[in-house]
Amino acid sequence: MKVAVVGATGLVGTKMLQVLAERNFPVTELVPVASERSVGKEVEFKGKKYKVVSMADGIAAKPAVAIFSAGGGTSLEWAPKFAEAGIKVIDNSSAWRMDPTKKLVVPEVNADALTGDDFIIANPNCSTIQMVVALQPLHAKYKIKRVVVSTYQSVTGTGVKAVEQLMGEREKAVKGVTTEHPMAYKYPIDLNVIPQIDVFLENGYTKEEMKMVKETCKIMRDDSIRVTATTVRIPVIGGHSESVNVEFEKDFDLTELKSLLAATPGIVVQNDDAAQHYPMPIDAHEKDEVFVGRLRRDESQPNTLNMWVVSDNLRKGAATNAVQIAEYMLSKKLL
Repeated sequence: MKVAVVGATGLVGTKMLQVLAERNFPVTELVPVASERSVGKEVEFKGKKYKVVSMADGIAAKPAVAIFSAGGGTSLEWAPKFAEAGIKVIDNSSAWRMDPTKKLVVPEVNADALTGDDFIIANPNCSTIQMVVALQPLHAKYKIKRVVVSTYQSVTGTGVKAVEQLMGEREKAVKGVTTEHPMAYKYPIDLNVIPQIDVFLENGYTKEEMKMVKETCKIMRDDSIRVTATTVRIPVIGGHSESVNVEFEKDFDLTELKSLLAATPGIVVQNDDAAQHYPMPIDAHEKDEVFVGRLRRDESQPNTLNMWVVSDNLRKGAATNAVQIAEYMLSKKLL
């Protein structure tokens, strides 16, 4: 199978190549695609080097599927051109997520919505993906009324420049180095938290916060679920963490609820208070699962749960989820 990775030289594109190799997706020929300034560069996949090609050459190569991670503007311009050429597109940007004609897919939740007529499939926001994986089995059993989520998000969600800013600031603080480093954020990120991810909207929420609100309902196919979010950037690299408060219509037995989560594919429960065992981004790093812990009743109101959800945002939050969509499509002969 011929597979294109669009944005192959970027942070997420590089992770896409890694995940495709690790999961042994049946790539017979790789077509790495990037912007004009990267054309001619080489990327490595399974020990072999491939030259990066342009968008037009990527279409001309006629891959069966193109996994995009090249930004919303690029996706809006080029995804339809790939689709018109009969190429299935899995897009990691925000460009198509809320388009009512496009499916927004987390395989553990709603892959069954995909059909052979879907040529542009949207990969959700990283913080939404890990949350809905944890919410779906609970919604099926207890019916979710409302979700209050606060996120603690890795700098890798911003990109290479943010990682360089964090490491530059840390080097300056520890070693007194005065070398200039890039600034991805308006403020320092090391030894700090920034309660803003993406731009502010008229309602006072950020775009990232509203993504979580809208995408959750679309993925879970239930507009009655009320969601409110506060998203925060922290000086971490391994993954995103979330404090999630969930109000259900039905009451729950906590032991049964823990067992339900533990039995759900893609979820690892780490919930041992006595051993101080709970999910942390340092342990989720380079793993594909969603880790859930700190499971406890909200004692301030009935039928309400508090939980802590952690996942590697470059893997399950981006690359792995996209590859899992391709795997599902392949298994159902949609590719």
